Amino acid sequence: MTASKQNLLLAVDARDLVKRYKHKTAVDGISLQIAQGETFGVLGTNGAGKTTTVEMLAGLRKPTRGSVRILGLDPFTDRAAVRQLLGVQLQQAYLHGSLTARELVDLYRSFYPHPLSTDQALTMVELIEKARTRFDNLSGGQMQRLSIALALIGRPKVVILDELTTGLDPRARRRIWATLESLTQQTVILVSHAMDEVERLCDRVALIDDGRIIAQGTSDQLKERAGAQTLEDAFVTLTGKEMYDDEEDDVQ
Repeated sequence: MTASKQNLLLAVDARDLVKRYKHKTAVDGISLQIAQGETFGVLGTNGAGKTTTVEMLAGLRKPTRGSVRILGLDPFTDRAAVRQLLGVQLQQAYLHGSLTARELVDLYRSFYPHPLSTDQALTMVELIEKARTRFDNLSGGQMQRLSIALALIGRPKVVILDELTTGLDPRARRRIWATLESLTQQTVILVSHAMDEVERLCDRVALIDDGRIIAQGTSDQLKERAGAQTLEDAFVTLTGKEMYDDEEDDVQ
């Protein structure tokens, strides 16, 4: 198979991504090749460079160096086309609290030529009974599930979900996991620092530390490489760090 034909099979093809700020390099030479239909995990401690990386993939933050292709398109020069192919839920997304769940979905539907229906989107994330509830009055888990609906409303082929279950109780996390497991037609990039979440949902995972990919592969491959019984132990062995959650993520 030629290189050009092989690249057509990739949902995401990022090469040597670097993002430098005045006093820090947040991402330092990350390359990712993610197949269509794959659920790919990006795992690392807060401040490792995860969010900066996916913001570059989404065309929201321009790299200092390197290239990104989403289904063969450049998210910066082909911005309008990529917006129709890519759904994004970022960790620090702000929604209008006075709008109801239905009004928010209706608003996002207006951005796309062939979106899901409002009822389809709300039913998919088990929020149809909360359609008339204002966003501010939803629980944390319901807000996150609504974020998934908004990311999927345009029928994207690639979906980026950033720290989707942070701060949620176990029941809310399980409901979101079930929603993600139902996404069989999309390529999903799941950014997380939750080992159990990544191990359950992801086909492959990249371990990121200090802006670099330390290792990538299936969970079993990473555990085998590290001689570890759990993904958490593999992470500690391969990065030399514990998985803490006590720092700001990335550099602004």
